[in-house]
Amino acid sequence: MTSFEPKDLSTGKLHGYLLSAVAPRPIAFASTIDENGTPNLSPFSFFNVFSANPPVMIFSPARRVRDNTTKHTLENVEYLKEVVINVVNYDLVHQASLSSTEYPEGVNEFDKAGLTMLESDIVKPFRVAESPIQFECKVTDIIKLGTEGGAGNLVICEVVKLHIEDDVLDENGVINQEKLDLVSRAGGSFYSRAKSGFFEIPKPLSTLGIGVDSFPEEVKNSMILTGNELGMLGNVEALPSQLEVDAFLETVSERYPNITTASHREKHKLAQNYLSFGDILSAWKILLS
Repeated sequence: MTSFEPKDLSTGKLHGYLLSAVAPRPIAFASTIDENGTPNLSPFSFFNVFSANPPVMIFSPARRVRDNTTKHTLENVEYLKEVVINVVNYDLVHQASLSSTEYPEGVNEFDKAGLTMLESDIVKPFRVAESPIQFECKVTDIIKLGTEGGAGNLVICEVVKLHIEDDVLDENGVINQEKLDLVSRAGGSFYSRAKSGFFEIPKPLSTLGIGVDSFPEEVKNSMILTGNELGMLGNVEALPSQLEVDAFLETVSERYPNITTASHREKHKLAQNYLSFGDILSAWKILLS
């Protein structure tokens, strides 16, 4: 057995060991508002529920390891002590992942991830309409665990209202875990699905994905592509150029001779097939043909 003392490891190495060993972890999809009124949305896997009376949840936006800066979510709850914690199920996990991209201050991650802002009843931050369970919370305390990169900040939240989709409740008003289909985080790029175990999602691009708000309207409003698929499409640095699209079409012209005249619906179904194999760029070339 290999053994370590934390002081002998870099923060990044220790962080990786901790996240891989303490897993799977539930995800707090935290919605906040900054001092200018701009919504912010980001997932955190240092999270759990700690009390039922009063109902208390805690999540921890850690200081960034690479440069010891703080995250917008932490700054927002320090300004306005309110947050909505939305649960993440399999249907929106790619969009949640995309929202974790380090977009500049003032960018609305709801727009980037293609998610719908739903007004809360008690607090100011918006709920994620696509999330099957949403907790409106008041922040009662913030405990800083350190001042160096990687240090956590415990955001202690009291639930003041919760919203549960009827579809995930059984006839006795109990949450059906299979219908809820929650996902959780593990180490690296791995997630775990309550129904079927581990799966992998590539981390959002450090160069910033274009986001769903940058899509052509017919793609953004697709009746075929799912939220997860829109999240995958949003995690590219730039759309393929027309030259790249034309070159791709030449290679598939025998297989899809009528692709340029196909309907949006047909193109979206074909792109969906490419996405099922993780081929995002080819999917975009189909969509832009």
